Amino acid sequence: MQDLSNKVAVVTGAASGIGLALSRAFAVAGMKVVMADIEPGALDVAAAAVALEGEVLSFRCDVSDPAQVDALRDAAVHRFGTVHVVCNNAGVSAGGPVWIHTPEDWEWVLGVNLYGVINGVRSFTPLMIEQGEGHIVNTSSMAGLTSPPFMGVYNVSKHAVVTLSETLFGDLQMVGAGGVGVSVLCPGWVQTRIHEADRNRPAAAEGPPALSLDDGGLRDFVAQLINSGITPGAVADMVVEAIRERRFYVLTHPDWMPMVSGRVDHIVNDEDPTVAGLPS
Repeated sequence: MQDLSNKVAVVTGAASGIGLALSRAFAVAGMKVVMADIEPGALDVAAAAVALEGEVLSFRCDVSDPAQVDALRDAAVHRFGTVHVVCNNAGVSAGGPVWIHTPEDWEWVLGVNLYGVINGVRSFTPLMIEQGEGHIVNTSSMAGLTSPPFMGVYNVSKHAVVTLSETLFGDLQMVGAGGVGVSVLCPGWVQTRIHEADRNRPAAAEGPPALSLDDGGLRDFVAQLINSGITPGAVADMVVEAIRERRFYVLTHPDWMPMVSGRVDHIVNDEDPTVAGLPS
């Protein structure tokens, strides 16, 4: 999809971070943008900023709820007639040893990170197949290609997004829907607020996360790593380029690729995994 002008993009998790940067990049490219997020106040501020660059519709949406994602699709079609690009981008995180996470931790993280993507794929793909063009971008992570410790719930969700995206790509080819492109975004450290994701933890979930990111200074440590990362704008530029080039894997940190190749080497050589996913 070389020419994005006057096309329509839907972005979830659009009120901050990568989602906001994607929304802005699409607007600058001449697209009409539907910005979805669960935080209404932050969404209003973000949408007002992006509206300076182009036409915007804001829509509050809990992506873990399939009915709300369907409503998002319907609102986009009602306002703009169709959707050409959908970025299933909303994401949250929880940290700690994998055995101590509560059912509520799993339900929350998988609900947003995995079922949010599942719901987006289920809701928007038939529309794109019917019109014969479109592009789906699913946000995973380098944690979807490796298995760092103390990130088990997050890792599981992001690995699932990678295989979902790869399978979606194959399914579209098998049914002759080659006009619909797919990309999976696997960023490393990016300057976002992912380490503060518990601000959106559902009030209905009983109790706090199994291990608070405040424990042992973990939140501060993660914040330092995130602040050392690339900007969301740089990631958004890579995504726009991938859509135009119909490129599947969007890997933002080439210097991290030894982590991926090292993991594969350990698998094919029947070796134990390396701690932190780093090649030995």
